[in-house]
Amino acid sequence: MFEALGAAEATIHNTLVEDIHFHEVGAVDAIVDIVCAAVGAEALGVDELICSSLNVGGGMVKCAHGTFPVPAPATVELLKDAPVYSSGVQAELVTPTGAAIVKTLASRFAAFPEMKIEKSGYGAGTRDFLGHPNVVRMTIGEAVPHALAANTAAEAITVLEANLDDMNPQVFGYVMDRLLEEGALDAFAMPVQMKKNRPGTLLTVLCKPEDAGKLTQLIFTETTTLGVRCREEVRQTLARRWENVRTQWGEVRIKIASMNGTVTNYAPEYEDCRRIAAEHRVPLKRVMQEAAREYLEKGQKH
Repeated sequence: MFEALGAAEATIHNTLVEDIHFHEVGAVDAIVDIVCAAVGAEALGVDELICSSLNVGGGMVKCAHGTFPVPAPATVELLKDAPVYSSGVQAELVTPTGAAIVKTLASRFAAFPEMKIEKSGYGAGTRDFLGHPNVVRMTIGEAVPHALAANTAAEAITVLEANLDDMNPQVFGYVMDRLLEEGALDAFAMPVQMKKNRPGTLLTVLCKPEDAGKLTQLIFTETTTLGVRCREEVRQTLARRWENVRTQWGEVRIKIASMNGTVTNYAPEYEDCRRIAAEHRVPLKRVMQEAAREYLEKGQKH
C-alpha cells in the first residue's frame, strides 16, 4: 500500500519514488490505517475482496502543498481504472490512504456480488453528512454458483422516474434526445392514469450512478415535473461487440451479444441502415435484411 502511495506521489511530482517525502500520508493515523487494513485483510482469510463504486465527494481539501479540488491528485492517480462518482457531498470521501488500501486489496470493482452472507461489519466516521451515511460496510459470505451470474456481467445502475401530465408532447421528444445525448443508458415512456383521472406519462431513465445528478437536473430543467424518484438497481448484461459487414450500398455495423462465447443475438445498427436507406432511396427493411444476411454468410465462411 505504501508502494502504491509512493508511485502515485512520484507520478504527481514528476520524480522518482526514492525522492518522495510523505506528508499527510506519512502521519501516524495513515500508518495505523494501512497497517490495520493489512492485518485485517490477512485475518479475514477470504479468497477475494470486491469493492463497490467509490463516492469520492466534492469541494476542496487543504494539504501540505495548498488547497486542491476533491479528489486530491494522489487519489485520482491511485483510482485510475476504478469506477468513481460524486453524489454532491462537499467533502473528501476518499483519501489517498483509502485509495491506496482499496487499490491494493480489491481484486475488482463490481455491484454487490451474489453470495450467502455470513457476517458484516461497519466502520463509522466522525463527521455527519445530510442525507449521506458516513460509514464503510464490509460483508463476508460464500459465493453462490448461479447460471445467470456466471454467464453475464452485473453492473449497478441508477433508475430515475418522473410523472408528467401537463407538458407539451412536442417537448417530450426533445427531452428524450437530450437525455440520451447526456449519457443516459436508456430512456422510455409509458402512459399512466394520474390523480383526478388525468392521462399522463411516466418517464423512466436508466443511467450510470455518476450521471444521475446531471440527468436529474436536466429533467427538472426541461420538463414540468416537480419531483424525480431515484433508486439503485443491478442489471445483468450479455457481452457485446461490433462487427462490420459490407452491403451493396455501404458498410453496416452489426451489434452482437454473446453468452459463454456463443452468439445469442445480433442486429444491424439502426442509424447505419437509416442513413443508407435515405441516401440510396431504398426501403429501410431491405437494408436491414441484407445486412443481417451478410453477417450470417460471413459467419458461415469462418
